[in-house]
Amino acid sequence: MSRYVAFLRAINVGGRIVKMEALRTHFESLGFTDVETFIASGNVIFDAKGKEDALRRKIEAHLEAALGHEVGTFLRTPAEVGAISQFVAFDAAIMTSAQALNVAFLHEPLDENARETLMGLRTDIDEFSVNGREVYWLCRKKQSDSKFSNALFERKLKVQATFRGINTVRKLAEKYPG
Repeated sequence: MSRYVAFLRAINVGGRIVKMEALRTHFESLGFTDVETFIASGNVIFDAKGKEDALRRKIEAHLEAALGHEVGTFLRTPAEVGAISQFVAFDAAIMTSAQALNVAFLHEPLDENARETLMGLRTDIDEFSVNGREVYWLCRKKQSDSKFSNALFERKLKVQATFRGINTVRKLAEKYPG
């Protein structure tokens, strides 16, 4: 039995409201145990047997059937969440200018073409760093001042992702150490 954190895309955004109790019930109906949710943005912690990719596909298929829309699912172990929360994506001088730091969770690391495309999206407001299956997005102003978004990211890079604020990731790492 392994412990996982599922970062779900398209939960409680764009008018698609899912109560966390319902989300827990969906995960339990898949045979997962010790299911918990963390804040109402689609973070589910659970224990399960099986390989990550098979679990991801099982969750995605179930949630799409149950909720009526695609729900991208990005699984990480608590140890991976801890490492993601501690990764130094930008030097201290750049961090002092940051209004926000977000993490994009991907299924696979970006290929070289996608990395180049991502770096082409940098502006005087937005900066990016890539580490494994995560992309760190530093926003120097309010995110509402940026033209960058998850939709733009997915369209330009042709990958699916979900973003979380670094504070959420750090709180998850603290609550569920690996």
